[in-house]
Amino acid sequence: MKTRIALIHALTLSIAPSVEAFRKLWPEAECVNLLDDSLSVDRQRAGELTPAIAARIAALASHARACGAHGILYTCSAFGAAIEAVACLSAIPVLKPNEAMFTEALSLGKRIGMFATFEPSVASMEAEFRDEAEGSGATITSFYVPEAMAALQRGDASAHDALIAEAAQRPEAQEFDALMLAQFSMARALDAVRAVSACPVLTSPHSAVLRIKARVTGARSGSSSAGARRG
Repeated sequence: MKTRIALIHALTLSIAPSVEAFRKLWPEAECVNLLDDSLSVDRQRAGELTPAIAARIAALASHARACGAHGILYTCSAFGAAIEAVACLSAIPVLKPNEAMFTEALSLGKRIGMFATFEPSVASMEAEFRDEAEGSGATITSFYVPEAMAALQRGDASAHDALIAEAAQRPEAQEFDALMLAQFSMARALDAVRAVSACPVLTSPHSAVLRIKARVTGARSGSSSAGARRG
C-alpha cells in the first residue's frame, strides 16, 4: 500500500511547490491536497489565531485521517500553535510548515535571516524559531516583502521572484549564515535568491518533505515490526 500524505493548505499558491517538492524528493508518496483558502483570509482579518480558526485547523486534520493519511503536512505558516495542538493528539506524524527548515538553518550558523510574503505569519514564525533555537544563541531577522504575494496571485511569477531577490540584495541581508524563504509559495524564487546571496538559502517545502518522510517511514516501520512481533 502506498504511503499517503495529506497536505493541508490555507493558500492555493502553496499547492504547486508542495507537490513539486514531493515529486523531486519523495515521488513514491501519494499526496492528497486539502485546501481551505478562507483560513488565510480570516487569519489576516482577525489579526490573531482565534479558537474558531484553531478548531478549523483541527477539523482538517480529522478529515485527513479519515482519508487514510499516514502523515500530515501543513503548508501555511500562520497557524503554528493550532498545528502543535493537533500534533499532540495525533496518532500519525503531523508536521508544521517550517520546523524542519528551522532545524536545518540552525545547523548552518547562528545568524539567520528570513524573508516572508505573508505578513501575519512573521510574528508566529519568529516565536517558533526562538523556541527551536533556545539556548543556542541564534538570532533571527525578518524581512517582509510587500507586493510579492500579490504579484504571484495575479499570475506575475517573474515579478514575485524579482521582488524577493531584490530584497535579498540589500546590504543588511548579506550578513547571515543562512537565509530562509518563509512561505511555501516562495520556493519558486529559490534560484533567483541564490543568485544574489552569499550564504545558503533554504525553502520550507524541501526541508519539510525530507522530515515528514523520515517521520512517517519510521512510524510505519515501527508499526510493522510491532505487528510482526504480535504475530
